[in-house]
Amino acid sequence: MFPAHAVFDALAYFVGARLYFVARRRGDVIESPTRWSVITAAILGAAIGSRLLFLLEDPAATWAHHTDPLFLMGGKTVVGALAGGWAAVEITKKWIGVTQRTGDLFAVPLAIGIAIGRIGCFLTGLPDHTYGNPSTLPWAVDFGDGVPRHPVQLYESAAMLMLAFALSRWSRRPHVQGDLFRGFMAAYMAWRVLIDALKPEVRVFAGLSSIQWAALAVLLCCAHDVARWIRRLSRQSLPEAP
Repeated sequence: MFPAHAVFDALAYFVGARLYFVARRRGDVIESPTRWSVITAAILGAAIGSRLLFLLEDPAATWAHHTDPLFLMGGKTVVGALAGGWAAVEITKKWIGVTQRTGDLFAVPLAIGIAIGRIGCFLTGLPDHTYGNPSTLPWAVDFGDGVPRHPVQLYESAAMLMLAFALSRWSRRPHVQGDLFRGFMAAYMAWRVLIDALKPEVRVFAGLSSIQWAALAVLLCCAHDVARWIRRLSRQSLPEAP
């Protein structure tokens, strides 16, 4: 069987890394040693966060398999990886005394990487557990069980490509340091709150899954910036006084 998930994950990491280094050649706000400290923190935090949130997706299943090392070590979530990576970076920056926002170089590479990775999720089908709810829409996909479903993986690929384009345009205009990364995080987390409603996930509280609640928590961290962007857009849309 073609290992679609592994192949497209590797491709996502490769393309994302290439895009990051291309962006870094245009300039970085911090020196190389500090940047590598930030990258290391992001990788470790993402690894921990992705698995931690996976274990919280279905508390009953986690408890039933809490003695199974393969279950505990397997599985990961993008939301958990992003949240864990961001938290680890902020802790590391506080520890080493970095005050600048350092995530802008990662915004477009992350969006492109997710877009590529979700193609692997789609091609893997039912074993990947990222499929959508049953659907009667003409583009619904049967992954082999006779049930047409929302191809939510492809929805996400398309959404991330559009987000990458928007962020690329934004990067060419004057902007506050850190806005590109926080714009990516806010957009992606809002997307996951919405799109995960089309997935057969375990709803842990108030009709939302653990992933949706985690995404909402990250959105809350971006609320101040989102409010600032809305105020700025509102001022720009107001007609000038005669």
